[in-house]
Amino acid sequence: MQLNAQNWVQLANKVVHFRRDQLPDREIEALQKGIKDLRSDIKEKADASTLKLSIGNLEGCLQKSGGTFYPKSGLVEWVEFLLVASILFIGIRTFFVQPFKIPTNSMWPSYYGMTAETFTSLEEEPNPVARVFRLAAYGAKKHSIDAPASGELKIPFISSGSTMHLAYSTVRTRRWLILPAQGHQYTFYVGDEPVTITVPSDFRIDQVLSDMWFGEGGTLVDNLLPKISARNFSEDYMTLQLGNSRGSIRTTLVSTGKVFQKGERLLSFDILTGDQLFVDRMSYHFAKPKVGQGFVFRTRNIKGVERKGEYTDKYYIKRLVGIPGDVLEVKEPVLYRNGEDIEGSVAFAKNAQYEGLYRGYVNIEKLDVGKTVTIPEDSFFAMGDNSFDSLDSRYWGTVPEKDVIGKPLFIYYPFTRRWGPTL
Repeated sequence: MQLNAQNWVQLANKVVHFRRDQLPDREIEALQKGIKDLRSDIKEKADASTLKLSIGNLEGCLQKSGGTFYPKSGLVEWVEFLLVASILFIGIRTFFVQPFKIPTNSMWPSYYGMTAETFTSLEEEPNPVARVFRLAAYGAKKHSIDAPASGELKIPFISSGSTMHLAYSTVRTRRWLILPAQGHQYTFYVGDEPVTITVPSDFRIDQVLSDMWFGEGGTLVDNLLPKISARNFSEDYMTLQLGNSRGSIRTTLVSTGKVFQKGERLLSFDILTGDQLFVDRMSYHFAKPKVGQGFVFRTRNIKGVERKGEYTDKYYIKRLVGIPGDVLEVKEPVLYRNGEDIEGSVAFAKNAQYEGLYRGYVNIEKLDVGKTVTIPEDSFFAMGDNSFDSLDSRYWGTVPEKDVIGKPLFIYYPFTRRWGPTL
């Protein structure tokens, strides 16, 4: 009660000082008398009932003379609260801790990007209650399509020489129903009827299709290769319109041998959100990054990450494997630093030994067979733990020191066994 009384005195003094030239003498005198009486009660350590009476008298004066200082409207208080909260959030995010969501699986299995769980029958699909739980716990979002007609399933591919990949169009989507985003729209054919499905642009749907239509094991292309004839590449072409660009692309329409009936479930899976973690932005202001640490950086000055001649400005997460002066080399499955097995992270040892889900480091581009890389001054070399599926410094070179953001601290979502401090 004493502290509350002192707060009322401070507020009344503020009104007197800031509104003295606006208030009539009688109102100033009433405020000063109320302040004096309450101060006297505080000094004498009056009981709660006496303090409450003096506060009530002073509040009456403030109701009449307080102006914008007192009483405050609910709207004003909310605006002040939101403004202060925004300033605190921006300050914390800029200088201390920043939330970060991992979209891809370049750091798998240390950190997960978006992953999928397929359902090969209607009985396997979660019921409505389970879906609510899965959405809250894992960020799981349902994706499913049914056959629009009866007939054989056909998949459009883009082929170039001896390589091929799924055809898709880039479309505009919404995240959380509000925020603009980009998605990839895939079109399949059952008989002659098209059916489409749209997923986030960072999500790799190939393995989902392989697991759903051909069972686990092997990639989609591997499963379809026996069904692809020379005629598929040379004659059996179709034209697929791009969702948000001018013109069209020519694709190969590949028959799968899979026959569906109209209305039958064609594809069903949940996309589980990527790991969301807090990034420590403070430590690197006082200490240099260490080899083996998770490593968050911006791409704005990395030429090799450019698209259409322009630099991108995104946040990437990889593992720091080389600092200035280091010499790196890959002899599959081991990554060597200065002529010795690299150390500093459990992920290095697990990759070198093919332990668990770790698949080892592979030779490619700047670290192809027999090649070494020497890290220049003010630069770092970053690689993904998932060496087979990581676009990293092996492709686009080193990370400038000025673009280093920080290191991951804690996975706060989703609520899986990975929740907790990061590797």
